[in-house]
Amino acid sequence: MRTLISTAFISLDGVVEAPGGEPGYRNSGWTFKEVEFVPEAFEIKGREQEEATAVLLGRVSYQAFSPVWPDMPEFARYRTLPKYVVSTTLTDADLVSDWGETTILRSVDEVAALKETEGGPIIVHGSASLNHALSDAGLIDRYHLLVYPLLLGAGKRLFSTTDKDTQKLKLVEHETYSNGLQKNVFDVVR
Repeated sequence: MRTLISTAFISLDGVVEAPGGEPGYRNSGWTFKEVEFVPEAFEIKGREQEEATAVLLGRVSYQAFSPVWPDMPEFARYRTLPKYVVSTTLTDADLVSDWGETTILRSVDEVAALKETEGGPIIVHGSASLNHALSDAGLIDRYHLLVYPLLLGAGKRLFSTTDKDTQKLKLVEHETYSNGLQKNVFDVVR
């Protein structure tokens, strides 16, 4: 079974909305405007690209990333990886043509089936609503979190508010950086 990894920039109060400057959120771009850049804190992002064998996105994140990431040297490796977009509304005509192989999945059940295929880790970037559905379905195996020392208040959150049984996590890697950023890697305990 493939490992499904959720990776996120997250504020201390759980907000993941518009970290890179996506429009429509009052604190848009909070990761780069509010906290000093410390390169070593982002080592995990390079490692994710090297270890991932596929990228999984929700529709909103796909529509935000697909016009930009194909031309960014920081995300060059993702051009070569298969991408999967979970959406009930996108069609093949909505997919960009310069970002490599992309498949539309219509449900969380199709994500579960993808996890059963041969291959290595699948990385989920952004995609708050998708993360909620994946977590609620018990499909996330690991979290890579860069926690920012910020309280943003309102905004999309990484974790679902569904009333469910406690989900235990095991901290397997952590580090704190000079700018207050924290790297926390958690495995989901089954």
